[in-house]
Amino acid sequence: MPSLPARINWVPWLFSAPALAVFVSMLLTPLVLTGLLSLYVFDGMRGIQDTLTLHNFVEIFTDSYYLEIFTRTAAMSAGVTFICIAIGVPETLILSRMQGRWKSIFLLIVLAPLLISVIVRTLGWSILLGANGLINQTLLELGIVDKPIRMVFTMTGVTIAMVHVMVPFMIMSVWATIQKLDPQIEQASLSLGASRLKTFFQVILPQLLPGILSGSIIVFALSASAFATPALLGGRKLKVVATAAYDEFLSTLNWPLGAAIVIVLLVANIIVIIGCNRWVENRFRAVFEG
Repeated sequence: MPSLPARINWVPWLFSAPALAVFVSMLLTPLVLTGLLSLYVFDGMRGIQDTLTLHNFVEIFTDSYYLEIFTRTAAMSAGVTFICIAIGVPETLILSRMQGRWKSIFLLIVLAPLLISVIVRTLGWSILLGANGLINQTLLELGIVDKPIRMVFTMTGVTIAMVHVMVPFMIMSVWATIQKLDPQIEQASLSLGASRLKTFFQVILPQLLPGILSGSIIVFALSASAFATPALLGGRKLKVVATAAYDEFLSTLNWPLGAAIVIVLLVANIIVIIGCNRWVENRFRAVFEG
């Protein structure tokens, strides 16, 4: 006799329905509407027209102005991500080896910037990095430089402030992974004659890769879409994708082009995230199969 089809269990669907409705209404629907808006024609005299076109995307990929903005954004995001890895991973390892209440105190100090508005932190960095700021005044008094170093409205200043904003996200990701590590594995490596440096690179670091990957994805995505810090420290000339989209929406009122910029940024972030995941999966597969 043919087997009867299994009954569908509707209970998980019923419990997940509210969350799914919120996801669709609050996230998916605006993205779909933004994608549709990016396909409309914009006329400087008559506004948004009913004609559909791909001209906005063609302009983004063919105009050197927008290519430069996307290249600058990608370079900034990649630089911030690598610096956060270089700072966050050792810092997390040091925190994990602290004992007693000092671990909690220093972890709170490291994560405390997340409790402060990003605008307040950026304004603080603009004061520190200014021509008359604390950093330049200290360098002048020590005789290291003869004149103030220009750091505001430069990519260097933006990168410094972005690293300060993003490092806690990297630390939290690596911290979640490091808590699952078995300290006896490290001790076993050392007892078998491996040096601490070799133990770190061949035993500890491979186990931290999932946390580093998660933190890198978060840092890169947030850096690529950041607005407040690049706008305040980068100024009007040093534009990134988020500030370019802002200008199209509120300055030139070319909403379709601004929506197209947002969609291209979203797709680029998705490609980077999927690419990183695939790369790490292939590395782990090669290690375990080898």
